Amino acid sequence: MTTAVTVTAVAGPDAVVIGAGPNGLVAANLLADAGWQVVVLEAGPSPGGAVRSDEGLASGFVHDMFSAFYPLAAASPVIRGLRLEEHGLRWSRAPAVLAHPLTDGRCAVLGSGPQETAESLERFAPGDGDAWLRLYGLWRRIGADLTDCLFTPFPPVRAGGRLALRLGYAEAVRVARRMLLPARRFGEEEFAGAGGRLLIAGNALHADLTPESALGGGFGWLMCMLGQAHGFPVPRGGAQTLTDALVRRLQAHGGVVRCGQAAAEVLVRRGRAVGVRTADGTEVAARRAVLAAVPAPLLYGRLLRPEHLPGRLREDLRRFQWDFSTVKVDWALSRPVPWAAEGPAGAGTVHLAEGVDELTLFAAQIAMRQVPAVPFVILGQMTTADASRSPTGTESAWAYTHVPQHITGDAGGAGITGRWDEREKEAIADRIEAQIERYAPGFAGTVRARRVLAPPDLERLNPALVGGAVNQGTTSLHQQLFFRPTPGTGRPATPVAGLYLASATAHPGGGVHGAPGANAARIALRTFRLPGRPRLRRTD
Repeated sequence: MTTAVTVTAVAGPDAVVIGAGPNGLVAANLLADAGWQVVVLEAGPSPGGAVRSDEGLASGFVHDMFSAFYPLAAASPVIRGLRLEEHGLRWSRAPAVLAHPLTDGRCAVLGSGPQETAESLERFAPGDGDAWLRLYGLWRRIGADLTDCLFTPFPPVRAGGRLALRLGYAEAVRVARRMLLPARRFGEEEFAGAGGRLLIAGNALHADLTPESALGGGFGWLMCMLGQAHGFPVPRGGAQTLTDALVRRLQAHGGVVRCGQAAAEVLVRRGRAVGVRTADGTEVAARRAVLAAVPAPLLYGRLLRPEHLPGRLREDLRRFQWDFSTVKVDWALSRPVPWAAEGPAGAGTVHLAEGVDELTLFAAQIAMRQVPAVPFVILGQMTTADASRSPTGTESAWAYTHVPQHITGDAGGAGITGRWDEREKEAIADRIEAQIERYAPGFAGTVRARRVLAPPDLERLNPALVGGAVNQGTTSLHQQLFFRPTPGTGRPATPVAGLYLASATAHPGGGVHGAPGANAARIALRTFRLPGRPRLRRTD
């Protein structure tokens, strides 16, 4: 894709979007659909944010650099409404969604259909298959309304009203209680055996919701149900194809993406955002709005001058909590992973932890700012999900685990301090591989090449991933809904007129679903339809 390094617009576009990640590109597309002239400024050499892929590890092996599986994108009415298939996007799915093996040979499998999952859980404890089908039945009743609640600005008045009417008061209260349960308690209430409990708790830890965190049960159930209903799909050919489809669609509607243009300041005059100054001194005027698809602490702490912000907001941002840091390892494997249990071979995603107690210990050590002795590993078998990712008979694989944002000790005894030099990166990668070997003896012998991305590497490659925090802020209850990114917000508007927060630090948070970008775009469009607002006319 051809990129430019200077901006030459005279009168300026209607809107400037900062950041060409998925939220920025979704916002730009919706504004362009409404007839706005849009320019997207991206600091990096290519668009995509956390939705990018490369072949830098080994010839013929495609690796997604950050995010990889997209159940939220498949479920999102925002993404579906863009009809990206018309711009080249194709989805691919593994035969099974997710597997969680144990060392005794048992394996919980989230299958391609609810009956397959139920049969897997029934092998752990009689009755757990029916329990799964009951939970999936609840999803079929309320899933569409619940998804709309998640992906619309807070409060979700229309979708919430439909959900309340569908359930009735008594059942709505019980569902709300269930959604707020910690993952451990949710699993104990719903399942007699370990299988269902592992699916719930493991999916909660896809974010930073520990087995004992409020909301973890509801989030784990949500992820399980999205997987059951939509799978964990991947873009055929690599995550970059999702970004490329968003860019092609935007360009087809007249939008412009300018890479190598790092935003240095949001320009504010008379209390209103009027444009963006880039690092090279170029000023890009915005006639209607500026949408910032960057983390709130970066927007308010770097791109706006302090005099434009209330003191209370600055104090609230001091309390903003990032989610766990992430370490990711990519592998080019000479053959598929040699799993000891049967279930993982056909799953795109595999969770590795020996029970909920091991997950709790993992999370407790992170809470104590220690690198966990035994990592909870989330592993992606990309060739299993998409045969184009590597040569026939091989596997393109990756895994990630979490570590503290600030490290004070290493529970594993290797002396990892958080410097993340080559020794420490190799030490954590070896620890991840040792966890895989517990469930796949001989895994090390399949490795042709590996690449280790520590938290500073992730942030260098994508500055929005501060400290390797992939969700742009904790998923915990105290920083969700109208607490996100700070208490009393929950909507895209900012203290500066014409400036909107379009990143995952806004409601509803992390994941590739486009909702923060869509919410910001819709508020901007609605602002210019309000009575008494001037209708701007083009002068160029």
